[in-house]
Amino acid sequence: MSDDGHEQNGHEQNGHENVPSRQRRRFPGISSRAYEHPADRSALVALRKLSGFDTVFKALSGLLPERSLRLMFLSDSVRVSDQQFAYLNDMLRDACYILDLEKVPPMYVSQDPKPNAMCIGLDEPIIVVTTGLVDLLDEEEMRAVVGHEVGHALSGHAVYRTILLFLTSLAIRVAWIPLGNLAIMAIVTALREWFRKSELSADRAGLLVGQDLRASMRGLMKLAGGHHLHEMNVDAFLKQAEEYEAGGDLRDSVLKILNVLPRSHPFTTVRAAELKKWAESRDYQRIMDGHYPRRTEDKDTSVTDSFRESAASYASNVKGSKDPLMKLVSDIAGGAGDLGGRVRRGFGGFTTTTTRDDEPPSDPETPRSDN
Repeated sequence: MSDDGHEQNGHEQNGHENVPSRQRRRFPGISSRAYEHPADRSALVALRKLSGFDTVFKALSGLLPERSLRLMFLSDSVRVSDQQFAYLNDMLRDACYILDLEKVPPMYVSQDPKPNAMCIGLDEPIIVVTTGLVDLLDEEEMRAVVGHEVGHALSGHAVYRTILLFLTSLAIRVAWIPLGNLAIMAIVTALREWFRKSELSADRAGLLVGQDLRASMRGLMKLAGGHHLHEMNVDAFLKQAEEYEAGGDLRDSVLKILNVLPRSHPFTTVRAAELKKWAESRDYQRIMDGHYPRRTEDKDTSVTDSFRESAASYASNVKGSKDPLMKLVSDIAGGAGDLGGRVRRGFGGFTTTTTRDDEPPSDPETPRSDN
């Protein structure tokens, strides 16, 4: 590796040479805080403060059949190695090298036509990708996905993902017990909210590994629209995200919240827009220039500072959001007048508008629209 941190002609990892198809910058000692979405950090802190979570977590850590899980993949999936899916093995070791993850986690390919990938495990992370995903993505797109999963491993997300899978299954089994199911679903809902944010963090890790925004975007487009990449367009795809965020009235804002609650992942267009925004940010450029927090500094990180950064991120997102509900929240915080009328108009099929305190309310028969 050269002095500027770029990978040159390959590297030795566990005795095996891996030569990437092009030069990529490496990030020695990088902390997951460098790429974690502020909402990911705050949601995880809030999750740990959820009443009863520590008790449940400690109990489940001893009960979850992790050994059984590992044996299941070992017996009924294909373990990636130099002899099996060698190109995926090269990608995995390369991703771990770039993000400086000391121990390369085992990776399995599982027969499933649905494109998916996950990083699970309590003691040690395991990465699993489905045949549907392997068939769908090209080399650079797959590299971003492998980096995404290695990012989960570096952030320690695998533990909570495993518990989420277990609790989701448990909630279905005990659905006939009203109070028991409610208690489990409260934790499942909190875990899902955190996991959706953690996906945004892992997308960033995938970009740091692949260092090809176009490949990351293509992969997300394929997850939404399948193999037909020649029929899709990145700009049009991102415009969908903008339309999704800004379109409709307050009723649509509420429906968006309800639609996303049962999901473990954010919507694909939203992920693409978030990743593009981060790739164009000063934070990303600083990491690429070699200026990023190190793991050796993690112990000195303040929880209060994490909350403060997250609060600032949320405030910025609310202020800049085009969503009708977020615009209303921003105006409430800013002390805008005639909020009752605006809420009524918002739920009546019209987008929210700004009214000055010294301006008379609009005639309800002739509602005003945004400029």
